[in-house]
Amino acid sequence: MKISYEKEQELISEKTKKLEVMPTKTKLLVRAGALLSKAVSFGLLPNWFAYRGMQKETIKDYFNRNNNNKNAGSYQIVNEEEKAYNPLPCNINSRNDLPAEKGWWGYSFYDVPNRTSGETCVATLPNCLVTWFNHAEKGNDYYPAIINGDRRALKMREVAYRPQHAKVLRKAPKPLQLEEAIWITERVYHNHSHWLTAHLPKLLWLRNHNLLDKVILPPNRTVTMDDSLSMLGLVPDDFLTYDQNQPLFVKQLTVMDTDRFRPELLRLVPAAYGVYEAEAPYRRIFISRAKAARRKLINEEEVWSLLEPHGFQRVFMEDLTFQEQVKLMQETSVLIAPHGAGMTNMMFCPQGAKIVEIADLSFPNPNFYALASAMQHQYWIINANSEGDAHPLEKDMFVNLAAIKEMLPSWIQTGKREKV
Repeated sequence: MKISYEKEQELISEKTKKLEVMPTKTKLLVRAGALLSKAVSFGLLPNWFAYRGMQKETIKDYFNRNNNNKNAGSYQIVNEEEKAYNPLPCNINSRNDLPAEKGWWGYSFYDVPNRTSGETCVATLPNCLVTWFNHAEKGNDYYPAIINGDRRALKMREVAYRPQHAKVLRKAPKPLQLEEAIWITERVYHNHSHWLTAHLPKLLWLRNHNLLDKVILPPNRTVTMDDSLSMLGLVPDDFLTYDQNQPLFVKQLTVMDTDRFRPELLRLVPAAYGVYEAEAPYRRIFISRAKAARRKLINEEEVWSLLEPHGFQRVFMEDLTFQEQVKLMQETSVLIAPHGAGMTNMMFCPQGAKIVEIADLSFPNPNFYALASAMQHQYWIINANSEGDAHPLEKDMFVNLAAIKEMLPSWIQTGKREKV
């Protein structure tokens, strides 16, 4: 979009004012970065500048820009962008009572009732460079990036070019060349929740369309990843993989860009694991975080004393194999847990299960509300107070027992159904 001369001068003036208050070294770095970006925008290759100044674009931007180029690849929209109409949490009377802070997540509890699910697309692009790094200061988390044939970095959900990628590429050996490949791996793929909600749905969609043979998986996989594949009849070691120290150059790279909470994709998971054919659920489960390193429920024993008389079972997900977790959830009608990755297993609960999340709403994370809505479960959110000086994501919590007592009858009102 073009802007007026007056607006352009106004923006320049604002940038000049910001530069004036910066230290000299910072000014030089900012100006150098701007020059690099400008040079790249005029067609100079980013690798001439040691991969600095990389321009970025979405997949849709790439194809719009190459609209008349027959060699640009292919772009298929599987699911159009769509506005959701999700129910409020069962214990919330007004949407205005939901936290509106978006925080890190890009959306809030307040947004979930009418959250827009982004489109699902499958695209094949020519001559792509794929690189990655592990962030030592963030638990060795994995960060991938894709540079298209026009030497622009793709902007995808959880796949994005960062300054560290430039450092990696400057030291990397010559890329391994592949004719074709399908890339599904996102940031922190090893995380239990990210694997189940972001990666398995893509794999299942690809399997349903007979496209698994070109899928590349990372060499470092978790036990949960391998077990989840094995339960689907897939052999983990049969997938293509790569040397983690050598980037990839793929002549025809296929990628899927998805919304992590797209119902059509998420529901592929319980269907594939036979959840919809399981017997009527009868278990009431309380997930304990007593063995976790963070986000423990300080007064868990008091909470447990309220739940145990009503037939609840206390489980430690880390003590169960993935197969055992899936079976347990298939039999679960009520699931209560402090906020944590174990709640992702609600994906294996039969539709309509009662999901109760205990969380600190001063640092609200709406992901499990969005997930419960996508899976068509009933959802409650119980506010807890965090304690300690740790990062908000790591603080232990204390829940008001009165809130548990008040809601307990609605969680058990249908009565415990005995297994036949």
